Amino acid sequence: MGKFVGRRVVVTGAGSGIGFEIARLFLEEGGKVVAADRDTRSVPTGSFPIEVDISSPDEIDQLREHAYELLGGVDILCNNAGIGSTTSVLDATVEEWDRVFAVNARGTFLCMKSFLPGMLEQRFGVIVNTASVAGMIGLRDRASYSASKGAVLTLTKQAAVQWADAGIRCNCVCPGTVDSPWVEQLLQQAEDPVARRAELTARQPVGRLAAPTEVAKAVLYLASDDAAFVTGAELVIDGGILAG
Repeated sequence: MGKFVGRRVVVTGAGSGIGFEIARLFLEEGGKVVAADRDTRSVPTGSFPIEVDISSPDEIDQLREHAYELLGGVDILCNNAGIGSTTSVLDATVEEWDRVFAVNARGTFLCMKSFLPGMLEQRFGVIVNTASVAGMIGLRDRASYSASKGAVLTLTKQAAVQWADAGIRCNCVCPGTVDSPWVEQLLQQAEDPVARRAELTARQPVGRLAAPTEVAKAVLYLASDDAAFVTGAELVIDGGILAG
């Protein structure tokens, strides 16, 4: 018997990387999963695919309506969708800053705003947001990304305190460098992909990148009854970056 039998789950960014693994593991554990992404062609088999731009309030409300039609309600919301950037304050354009915040910070806010009323009405709900160690420490050429993920982290804590007495738990995971499609994109853009991968790998004291499944398992822990006394927490999965 899976840990999430009967649980109704929405995962954003479920088409690849961490989000795909989150949705897949929930399905394996018996959950009913809506897999939301801008491109749903590669979401896990067995999930309910819904295309959405999470920076759009109207599309988020449509996502909620469709999720309720399919699942009858939502117990767990995983705000995982996000985009990266590789610029400093001086290099970043206003358009880049706004685009990164629109997805990473605003998108997380919009999803929480849309799904929280139903959770409050049923007096049960779990929200797990995907932040990053980049939102906790300074990393070179990550101005927009770091700031947006810092916003996700503090929004998580604020929501946890706001509704701790209403049956809602809100936590976030803070991954280090993950062997994901975004990292592959970075490598493809590098002048020397091999050297760039070595540089990213060396950033983790354990000497390797995280697998998406390792982050997804942390998300499932926070969403499970095993974490019933955990709220407002940031669970770091970074291979030792913050300890170094």
